[in-house]
This record gives sequence, structure tokens and C-alpha cells, in this order.
Amino acid sequence: MKMKSAVVGSGIAGIASALRLKAKGYDVDVFEQNDYTGGKLHSFQRGDYRFDYGPSLFTMPHLVDELFGLFEVDPKSYFQYKKKDSICNYFWEDGQQFQVKADKEEFIKDASKTFNESEQHLSDYLKSTQNKYELTSSLFLEKSLHKLGTYLSKDTVKAIFNLSKLHLDSSLNEVNEKYFDHPKLVQLFNRFATYNGSSPYKTPGIMSMIPHLEMNYGAFIPKHGMHDISKSLTQLARDVGIKFHLNQKVDEIIYDNGEVNGLKINQKVENFDLVVCNMDVYSAYNSLLKKATAPKKTLEQERSSSALIFYWGVNKTYKELDLHNILFTENYEKEFDHLFNKKYFADDPTVYINITSKEVNGDAPEGSENWFVMVNAPTNCGQDWAAQTTYIREKVIAKINKCLGTKIQNYIEVEHVETPESIESATSSFQGSLYGTSSNNKFAAFLRHPNFSSKIKNLYFCGGSVHPGGGIPLCLLSAKIVSDLVPKA
Repeated sequence: MKMKSAVVGSGIAGIASALRLKAKGYDVDVFEQNDYTGGKLHSFQRGDYRFDYGPSLFTMPHLVDELFGLFEVDPKSYFQYKKKDSICNYFWEDGQQFQVKADKEEFIKDASKTFNESEQHLSDYLKSTQNKYELTSSLFLEKSLHKLGTYLSKDTVKAIFNLSKLHLDSSLNEVNEKYFDHPKLVQLFNRFATYNGSSPYKTPGIMSMIPHLEMNYGAFIPKHGMHDISKSLTQLARDVGIKFHLNQKVDEIIYDNGEVNGLKINQKVENFDLVVCNMDVYSAYNSLLKKATAPKKTLEQERSSSALIFYWGVNKTYKELDLHNILFTENYEKEFDHLFNKKYFADDPTVYINITSKEVNGDAPEGSENWFVMVNAPTNCGQDWAAQTTYIREKVIAKINKCLGTKIQNYIEVEHVETPESIESATSSFQGSLYGTSSNNKFAAFLRHPNFSSKIKNLYFCGGSVHPGGGIPLCLLSAKIVSDLVPKA
């Protein structure tokens, strides 16, 4: 008889874990409390506009393709995407604009000319980001940090001998200021701290490896939008025999004598040999594992930032905007001080605008665009989000109007809003944090919850709130780590 496994939650890491368990010979059931799969990676319709709910950046697509390869299936038969020639358009209030090209050499030449920085400085910086990634990826991203075997390798020894190059004792901002004189270029590279919900003034300089992922692998867009990633993987999972149970809330993970027995669902126990939890780990201990001893230090870590998102149907097109766009604050340090220390918005937020209708046919009517307008937000600590939303909406509109020379309020015909409070409610992410815990100290990677339970045999964890972190690539890697830890069925 085949061994039975259960996955609790069908976020991108949960679906990937289910596929990897199936490929190892397990029978797999996935339990999802919502009526859709994908977690934050889903979409919705408002009038004639389609919007992706959550993650908007797609990089390292080979991690998705790899899941189809487990079953010798051509990914293109399920899922298609294309690489962008440009990665992001940047705007400042003084009228400065800059487009980051996907070609690294083009970027270096353009940035050198625009910001009056030497091409050598730019080249050296990008080389250093690549070195950091190559020194640490096999240790920090691809293996469990909580198994002794991880440290008994040549890669670990090499990383230890090159600790000074990792900038663990400097902040990301300090590293960027060391390389660049122009404050706008420093700000551009400081932004990468937000990729894991952290502050560039607190997160260690090792995080400067993040630009390497974007500039080396590039930015991509799925043919039918970001939701197509989770939809295609869900379809693959169903085709290979994985069972999805939607609208099925799990009450408890059952274990006895330190070993998983199964799940309690609707007051009935279903037996499983192995369980993978894709729920936010803080919420999991407070709902599914109430009888277990919670890892207090881990759960008390500072949470990552959240988001306030305006989904706007705009009945106008803007040629100066691309798929990804950033309108920068005039005071970046003040913005992050408010986010992590004061727990409310600064009066001049950085605004991110994602417009999939630039690339995806049918996402907006002819002559219109679907805008995903996001500002970094503090976590939900009981703030008055109605008042905060009204306040920040005015600031966002003012920023857009100043940077683009428009009156955007005249062209918004559809609107939907998500706050940290509603994100927490919809996704069970504690306090609405987008990436679990922040990376605002140099030990953050080691303090993240491991991908397994040290006290309950055959209980594993995946997703953005555990090692190695949040975002699509890291969530997919968390599933891969779980698969490496799990024995063959």
C-alpha cells in the first residue's frame, strides 16, 4: 500500500510540495480552506478588468519548469511565458526617469550615463552580488539550515572563508553607499530589501545578492498573467492524480508519541503517514498545533512588511509606464522608519505600479489599463485601516500626478482595495506580513522556522514563513528542501 501524505494549504509552495511528494511515490491529498488554489497567487475580476491578487514579479522560471520535468511533461503544454527586455521603470519627483534594461551591459552603460557613475563601479557591484549568490545559494537557499549535514560540505567551508565578502556586519544601505555616490542609484539598489519585506537600513549587506537574481535570470511574464503559474501547476497536479479538497478547513494536525497520525477535519480524523504544512507558521501553531510546544523565539521575530494595494481600472493608457514601475519617495529612510518603528505610513510613500495589460491580452478593455498600485505597509497591529487607506490614497494619487504629469483620479473607473488586515484575513498570514518574518538582522536566515519539526516526526513545513523565505522562487525552493528531507515512499 502506498504511503499517504497530506498538504495543508495550496499556496505555490503547497502545490509544489504536493507535486514533489507525488514524484517520490506518495499518494497526496491537498486541503485548502478557500474555494481556489494558489494562496496569494490568484486573480479576480472587476467589471472588464482582470487583476492578479498578489505576487507580481516572476523570475527564475526554471523552478516552475522543473516541476513539470518531474513527470516528463513539456511545461509549454501547460504554461507559457516570455522574458521582458526591460525590468523596471523608475521615476522621481524632480522629473528624473530611468529604465532598467534586462541586458546587464546595457544597464551598466545606461546607469553610468544617467547617474554619472563609472561603468567599472557598476560592473564591480554586480560582480559582487553574483559572488554573494554563488557563495551562499547552496547553503542558504537550497538546503535546510537546521541539519548538521548542510554544514559538512565544501560549499559551507568556502562560504566561511569568504565571510568578509558577504557584508554580514553592514546594512544593505551601507554597502550600496560604499559603491555609489549618486543617492538615486543607492535608492534604486536599496529597494531590493523590499523583496523580502525588510528595511535596507537594517537588513544585512548579503541581501545585495537579490539584484543578481533579477539581472541574471531576468523578469518574465506568464502568457495569461501571474495567476497562470498556480493554475497550471494545479492542473498538472490533478492530471497526475493529486486530490484537492477545496473549502476544506483543517482543524488540527494530529500526532501521538512524537509522530504525525493525520488531520482532524470537521471533527473527523483522517489518517496520513506524513503532513506538510503550507500555512503561515505562526498561525499554524496557534490553530493547528495548539497542543505542541511552540518555538517561542522563532514566532516572536519581527514580521516582514505588509502592503496596501489599490486595484484600479484606468480608462487611459500611459506609454511611459511598463509592466513594473516604481515612483520613489523623497525620503526613503523616513519611509522605512515609519513602517518598522512607528507602524504607520510616512507622508511620502514609494509607489509600485504593476500593469499586466501591457503584456496580457484581455486584462483591460481597449484603451484602458489594469493598475495594481501598491505601497509598502506596516503589519496589522490594530490600526484604523479605513482612515489609513483614505490618507494614503490621497498621497499615492498626488505622487502619481506629480511624477507622470496627469490627473489619475479622473480616469479610475473601477477600484478594489486590500489592506494588511484584509490580507491577514484572506491568507492567514499573521499580521498580514507578506514574507513571514523580516530579514532585519544578520541572523534572520538562521532564526526562520525550519522545514521540518524536530519534535514531531513526519511533520514538515513549506512556504514564505519558513526557510528560506518569501517570494515565488524561495517558496518553490522550500518545497524542494522538504522533498529532499522526506524519504521515498
